[in-house]
Amino acid sequence: MTHVPRRRLLGFAVALAAVTTGVLTTGCAPEPVAAAPASSATQTPTPSPTPTPLSPVEQLLASAPDPAAACVVSFTGDGIADAPVLETTGALYAALPIPARDGFVFAGWYDTPADAAAFAVPGRVNGADLVACTDRQRTLHAAWKTPAENTAEGARLPILMYHQFTDKPEGESGWLRGNYAYIEDYRAHMQHIKDGGFYLPTWLELDAFIDGRLFLPDHSVIVTDDDADPTWLSMAAPINEQLQVLATSFDITGDGVATQNAFILPRSHTHAMHVAGANGKGQMVNLSPDEIAADLETSAAALGGVKEVVAYPYGHYDDRTKQGVAQAGFLLGRTIEQGYVSIGHDKLALPCVRINYGMTVADLQKLIG
Repeated sequence: MTHVPRRRLLGFAVALAAVTTGVLTTGCAPEPVAAAPASSATQTPTPSPTPTPLSPVEQLLASAPDPAAACVVSFTGDGIADAPVLETTGALYAALPIPARDGFVFAGWYDTPADAAAFAVPGRVNGADLVACTDRQRTLHAAWKTPAENTAEGARLPILMYHQFTDKPEGESGWLRGNYAYIEDYRAHMQHIKDGGFYLPTWLELDAFIDGRLFLPDHSVIVTDDDADPTWLSMAAPINEQLQVLATSFDITGDGVATQNAFILPRSHTHAMHVAGANGKGQMVNLSPDEIAADLETSAAALGGVKEVVAYPYGHYDDRTKQGVAQAGFLLGRTIEQGYVSIGHDKLALPCVRINYGMTVADLQKLIG
């Protein structure tokens, strides 16, 4: 038997033990065991919440060019489905609708349901009023009349016609003396209209009234001035602004468009037809309908595209005038014939109430109440 040194036997025993246990003792550390591969399934991300759609009111506020002055006006009442409109706080209402309802005549927008139920003129809101808002929103309330009630009102609307003004109590001299109202008389007239609670319709309201679509109280009046004379601009128009009484200035746009204050509606007195033709009469009864329409298109463009009403120079008009006015897309034409506007009146032959020098408040009361 071969003799194996004890030291070699001991080493062999250790090696055998290492193989048996799966651990091989070497001079290096054992290689780490790789981790089990991760699951191949893709985790679904949590979806972002869907934004809540903006309401019509919120959409209008978000689109406002001047958010600080934005006022969204909503409408409510029987038969009302009109969408809210964006108005500008401190400016006149510009976009109030005139709704329709079968079997009824619209009787206006009001501050409160109580005002609407009572048809209270002080609470009626229209384009003669400045926009006022709380938290950039407000709601207006509709009122309705029956056609019979509308007819029974018997409203006869005066369209006051002024021209020039003077600060001389004794008036001006010359053949145009009657055209010059004393400015303090004019101030008293406007104060009477304001204090008397007269309703001041817009031209679109007058158009709807003539159609029988809109109820206007008999206690209504429209204030106008012809020519946009310097005395109107410097003396009279500021009174309307001070008293917040709506008026219309019929401007001859070919002479340059006048700058007006917030309570003055600039409207057309034609562009270049305020001159006499060969027969001594105004061009409105000398030119063709096409020529009249072209002039009025130019005038409307100068006034920002507004085509509500035109005042006929010298009051001259005929069928060709009406054809040209309608062809240009104007709704109304004002003459210098004396009278009042009622339901069904000829829209292109509106009469007026001429105001002459020397007329006092007592005289005005006889004409408009």
